[in-house]
Amino acid sequence: MPSVSRAVSRPVLRTSLALLAGTALAAPLVLAAPASALATDPYTVTALKVTVRAGDRNCTLDADLYRPAGVDAAHPAPAVLTTNGFGGSKADGSTDATAKAFAARGYVALAYSGLGFGRSGCPISLDDPQADGRAASRLVDVLAGSRTSDDGTRVDYVTKDGKGDPRVGMIGGSYGGAIQMATASVDHRVDALVPLITWNDLSYSLDPNNADRTAGGGAVPGAYKYQWTNGFFLIGEAQGLLNPSLDPSRLGGAGCLHFVAPACETKRLLDSGRYPADRTATMLAYARSVSPVAYLKSVKAPTLLVQGQADTLFNLNEATATYRTLTAHGTPAKMIWQAWGHSGGMKDPAKGELDLGKGNLETSYVGRRILAWFDRYLQHRKGTDTGPAFAYYRDWVSEGSAYATSRTFPAGDGQKLYLSGDGKLVDNRRKVVRGSREYRNLRVPTSHSESSLAGLLGLPDPAPYDIKGTYLDWTSAPVAGRPVEVVGAPKVTLKVVSPRTERVQNSADAADKLVLFAKLYDVAPDGTKTLVHRLVAPARVPDVTRKFTVELPGIVHRYEPGHRLRFVIAASDTAYAGNRGVKPVTVTSAPEDTGVLDLPVTRGSLGEGRPVR
Repeated sequence: MPSVSRAVSRPVLRTSLALLAGTALAAPLVLAAPASALATDPYTVTALKVTVRAGDRNCTLDADLYRPAGVDAAHPAPAVLTTNGFGGSKADGSTDATAKAFAARGYVALAYSGLGFGRSGCPISLDDPQADGRAASRLVDVLAGSRTSDDGTRVDYVTKDGKGDPRVGMIGGSYGGAIQMATASVDHRVDALVPLITWNDLSYSLDPNNADRTAGGGAVPGAYKYQWTNGFFLIGEAQGLLNPSLDPSRLGGAGCLHFVAPACETKRLLDSGRYPADRTATMLAYARSVSPVAYLKSVKAPTLLVQGQADTLFNLNEATATYRTLTAHGTPAKMIWQAWGHSGGMKDPAKGELDLGKGNLETSYVGRRILAWFDRYLQHRKGTDTGPAFAYYRDWVSEGSAYATSRTFPAGDGQKLYLSGDGKLVDNRRKVVRGSREYRNLRVPTSHSESSLAGLLGLPDPAPYDIKGTYLDWTSAPVAGRPVEVVGAPKVTLKVVSPRTERVQNSADAADKLVLFAKLYDVAPDGTKTLVHRLVAPARVPDVTRKFTVELPGIVHRYEPGHRLRFVIAASDTAYAGNRGVKPVTVTSAPEDTGVLDLPVTRGSLGEGRPVR
C-alpha cells in the first residue's frame, strides 16, 4: 500500500489548499491551552491501546487511564471520559489537563485520541454515532471491566450501577463535545454529559440557512461557510503529510486522504457552488446523520450544555436547539452561555471564566457548575444544587458575578421594532414611513464580518464593513434612560422584491435562490459601529414572493444610553459563498405591511415601548 504522504494531488486537498493559500487558517481547531501540572500528581497514568470496531473497520484507540491514589476494587470511584477537539489528541493541553483535573479530584479519568487523530486509527468520521460513538462505547466496556485493553489491562475499580454498567460521565469541547451525545445515543450506560461549544446540526454549522428554520432543518441549503470548512479539511488531510507512518486504517475515501467518503463528497459538493436537488438532499441527510439533531431523542443522560458567545463556528443557536430537544423529550438539561468560544477568548479566558488548560474548576462559575453536575449524577449526591436552567455571561459586569441566571429559557420578553421606509427602526407601526429602497450584490464580496480563524489564532482582523449600494440598514433612536439588554436570538420577518431571483428560483439548482446576510450593529454616539461578536445570519430565501423569517445568532449584549441599534441586510459576506449572478433586491415599507424585528430583551426598552424589568 503506498504511503499516504504521496497522495497530495487528491482533489479535495488541492481545493482546500488553494482556497487557504495566503491565509492563516491552517491551525488545529482544538481547545488548546498550556497544561498546568499539579505540584504532586495524586494519581497514576497508564497508556492503553484498545482495538475497536468502528463502522466497517477495526481500529486502535490510543488512550491514557488516570487512576487516583487509594482507588481500587474495594474503594471504587466514578469515571470521566474525555477526548480531543478537532485536530488534537489525548495529549493536547485541554484534554490532558481535563483528565488530570478530575483525577486529582478522585475520579477515574480516561482520555483518548478520537478516531483519525493522534495515534488512533480509522479515518475521520465527524463524530458519527455508528463509528465514533460505538468506538467510545467500547471504552465504556473497558471502564466496566467487561473487556481489557490490547495488552490485557483490566479495570476493576470504577463504581458500577449494575453488572457491566460503570458510572461514567463525559466532558470535552467542540469535536470532543458532539462525541458525548453520539456516545450516549448508542450507549445508555453513560450517566452525565458536559458538551462545550459544539454543534447541533453540521448542515447548519457549515452551510447555514437561517431563513424559516425548522427543528429538523430545512430542505434549502444555506451559504457555504468556506473559511471554517476549509480549515477543518486542511487540518484533517494534512495529518498524513506530517505523519506518513500513520496506521493505514486511517486512509479515507472518495478522494480524501483521511475523511470517510460521505464527508469527502459533502466537501466536494460545497466547493462546487451548485445545489442540484438529489445531491443536496444526500448532503443534508449525511450532515444531519452525524449531528445531534438526528439522534437526540435517544440521548437520556443528563446534559449540561456550555456554549460560547464569541463563536461564529458553532453559535448559541446550536446549544439552544439541543437544549429544547432534550427537555422536550424529558432528558434533564441545563444551559450556560459562557464568554469564550471558537472566535475569541479560548486561549485567554476572561477573569473568572473556565480555563480548561488550567483546570480551574472551583474558581470559575462554569467549573463549579460542572463539578456540581458530576456530584449529582456521578457521585449520586441527590441534594446537590446543579444551578438554574439558564445562565449567561455579561461582559459589561466588572464587579461580583458576571453571570445572570434564569429559572426558564428564554429569559426575556420580546420587543418589536418596525422597518420604516426612511431607514429608521421604530417601535410602533404608525410611525412607519412609506418608502422603497434597493441594494444589489456585485460579483465579489462587498461586506466583511470576519476572517474566520483570526479570533482563534489571535490574529488581527479588519473591522466589519459594508460597501454602499450593497446593503440596506435601519437604525433605532438612541437608547434613553436605562440600558437595553438583549439576551437570545433576534428574529426578523421580511418581504423582499427581486424579479431576477423570481425568474430563476424554481430551477433544479437551489443555488439560484437569493442569499442575504442579516446582522445587528451597536452604534455609539460618536458613530463607531460594533458588529456584536462579528455574528451574521446567512439566509437563502425560500421564495421571494412570500414573507420569510430569519433567526439571527443568539447574543448577550447591552446597548448603553445614547447608543443605537442598527439592523442590516447585506448582499454578501467575505466569510461565505454568496449569490450566483447579480440579483437586485428592493424592500418596501408601509404601516400596514413592513418588516418586523423581534428582540429578546431582558431589561430596558428601545423607543416608547413597554419597559422591561
